[in-house]
Amino acid sequence: MTTNVDALEQLRWKKFPVLNDGFVCLVDAMGSDDAIVQAARVSYGDGTKSVSDDRTLIRYLMRHRHTTPFEMAEIKLLVRIPMDAWRQWIRHRTASVNEYSTRYSVAIDSAQTTEPDAWRRQTTTNRQGSAGLLDPAEGAALTASEREFQKSARELYERRVELGVAREQARKDLPLSTYTQAYWKCDLHNLFHFLALRMEEHAQLEIRQYATIIGEKIVQPLFPLSYQAFVDYQLDSTTLSRLEQETIARLAAKGRIPASIDDFMECCDPSWQGFARLRERDEALAKMVKMGLVQK
Repeated sequence: MTTNVDALEQLRWKKFPVLNDGFVCLVDAMGSDDAIVQAARVSYGDGTKSVSDDRTLIRYLMRHRHTTPFEMAEIKLLVRIPMDAWRQWIRHRTASVNEYSTRYSVAIDSAQTTEPDAWRRQTTTNRQGSAGLLDPAEGAALTASEREFQKSARELYERRVELGVAREQARKDLPLSTYTQAYWKCDLHNLFHFLALRMEEHAQLEIRQYATIIGEKIVQPLFPLSYQAFVDYQLDSTTLSRLEQETIARLAAKGRIPASIDDFMECCDPSWQGFARLRERDEALAKMVKMGLVQK
């Protein structure tokens, strides 16, 4: 198997822009697909296995959730990200982090801005997330007020600093749109968990953009076999619970595949029946529609 030395040198310190003034860049990486294979085999001699063997092993590890070998590889990133998105990022507690400190240094003079055609509506299907966009005419007024507010908040902060107010106190009214920077080091197993959650279509758009760049522009070229296995078995896969499998079996036994929604409602688990809305059942239905087992 070829090493990832060339890819590492090409990617190191290359800044991938995100949002209006954010970025992700690779600081360093340890290991490769080879390191994962080596850890899985414990004793591994170069040249004794073919690339196809390595691919098969990596996919076996991913498929059967043998996670320890993936912990033998790491990446270290430098990210510049708005504080509200960073709050979601930092919830992943399986990484080593060192963030820019606004106690020691003046806060970064930059904030995430929103274009008039990018204001999203609150979704009506759950308490978090967005769906659809506001009219750009409405958005223009929101964008203008956003920029006025950010300018005023920055001026207030800078005035406090000029007057000698401690930075740790002067910062308290900065908006969450203010950018922060951090070094973030994570092993590949936990990085894949981060990417599975944050590249997923229901993740907030802003952090999804960061995660997609990390996955496609950094992890994929450094760990091509592992990343493809991750996409196939985690990111783009569908898991089926016992109740979902039993529903499919009942539909198949009655010869109702592809099934109608009425067929699904008849054959689904009794604990799902009798409700106008039930999230577990509705998510199961969405899976089966996606797989072509149920037709709307």
